[in-house]
Amino acid sequence: MPESEVQAVRDYAVIYNIRLPRMIPGVLIGAALAVSGLLMQGLFRNPLADPGLVGVSAGAGLGAVGIIVLGTTMLAPLTALLGIYALQIASFIGGLITTFILYRVATRSGQTAIATMLLAGIALGALAGAVTGVLVYVANDAQLRDLTFWGMGSLSGANWTKIMASGPIIVAALAVSAFLGKGLNALTPGEATAGHLGVRVQGFKRVVIVAVAAATGASVAVSGGIGFVGIVVPHLLRLVIGPDHRYLLPASALLGASFLLMTDAVSRLIVAPAELPIGIVTAAVGGPFFLWILLRKQRPW
Repeated sequence: MPESEVQAVRDYAVIYNIRLPRMIPGVLIGAALAVSGLLMQGLFRNPLADPGLVGVSAGAGLGAVGIIVLGTTMLAPLTALLGIYALQIASFIGGLITTFILYRVATRSGQTAIATMLLAGIALGALAGAVTGVLVYVANDAQLRDLTFWGMGSLSGANWTKIMASGPIIVAALAVSAFLGKGLNALTPGEATAGHLGVRVQGFKRVVIVAVAAATGASVAVSGGIGFVGIVVPHLLRLVIGPDHRYLLPASALLGASFLLMTDAVSRLIVAPAELPIGIVTAAVGGPFFLWILLRKQRPW
């Protein structure tokens, strides 16, 4: 075989087996996390809502860890029934339960108090973390190594099987989210106003909760815990294009995908030839940004 053909085969293998299985999840997960953050902020009418901060990602992670650790023993029949979708469905259920509990606890008479939301999210995240810790404790050595790196967030474990399992769920959640802009705009002044504008508030809230849980759960199942994407991206866009959710939703998907791809590139270059977990990079960016938001809310510029 000529050298040129050998090089072409090598390049194809690198692109198809290494680059694309990492880039495609990066695009989908970045868009899903950014849109999920925007949806939660619109639902709670609170700019500090984010799946990672209020425990939704922890709940989704608990579902995924449960399948990883118990999928060959106690949950073996469920794993056999669901096949390659077992991890994604478990993450979805964990995120859905956490989001529903958070909404019920934090919302009273159509209003959500920021302190209640954050404290409830911390409590739910701590509870999910405690159960996750028990599962990690009983995991074997191989599972423990996977869980340690997965828990800090990474795209290194992505492959075509995970893409085929999680990709359709994320795409469906993003497709549904694209039609929620008008409802979120109507919900901004309050649930009573939204009802007068023709929004079926209770049904609309259920759709938002399911979309957030599906997008977050499928993302966590592939990449583990990647925080702050859902709070950094929507806030940057609000400063540029304003508060209209009809434009914020598609813009958040695009910027979220770009943001995660850039942070993934940084995580691979900053300690090359090793790889830094991407969750560390997003936390290093999002932590100071979150503090800036808090200071800005206390004393507007």
